[in-house]
Amino acid sequence: MEKPRIDIAFVSDVACPWCAIGLASLEQALARTAAEIDATVHVEPFELNPTLGPEGAETVAYLARKYGRTPGQVAEAQARIRERGAAVGFAFGERKHVWNTFDAHRVLHWAGLEGRATDLKRALLHAYHGEGRNPADADVLVELAGRVGLDPGRARAIAESDEFAAEVRARQGHWHSRGVAGVPFVVLNDTLALEGAQPPEVFEQALRRIAIAP
Repeated sequence: MEKPRIDIAFVSDVACPWCAIGLASLEQALARTAAEIDATVHVEPFELNPTLGPEGAETVAYLARKYGRTPGQVAEAQARIRERGAAVGFAFGERKHVWNTFDAHRVLHWAGLEGRATDLKRALLHAYHGEGRNPADADVLVELAGRVGLDPGRARAIAESDEFAAEVRARQGHWHSRGVAGVPFVVLNDTLALEGAQPPEVFEQALRRIAIAP
């Protein structure tokens, strides 16, 4: 018997720690349902900090200013994020800087055309949140692209140009037009949407629900 197919749109930003947790949770749910569901994940772009310049910003000061929090409240939120990450196997490291992610989204768009977007997304999330590396740095993008089996030369050509900029903006515009204002945002078969970094069990239940839908 043919397994039901589910197309999953994973709308997220490399700069989003909850997206790292959400992807890890989703992948656990996909592993649990792999024997009965044929699922495909499509990485979709969203920018949390679209106006951030190439120099980036110091993490605590930037987050405190953006969300109206004290440094202590930022530290408390980061502790909760580390705890949630550990529960799904994602290790957060010290990240002292916030960076613009538009170039990373352009390279991710190309990776999607090559069937490697989820692999590159996973690598970028680890580099950014686990190692504090800059996802706007062409050298970082090239290294990670090569690590997941993509052509490093092609990755550099994209990173050092504006290729796929229009495509990324179009996809971002699509999700904004559908009311997406925060990430992660996960859509199953363009039918069921789940907001936030849900636990694996919630994703698993949603997958099974869509799998049996007429």
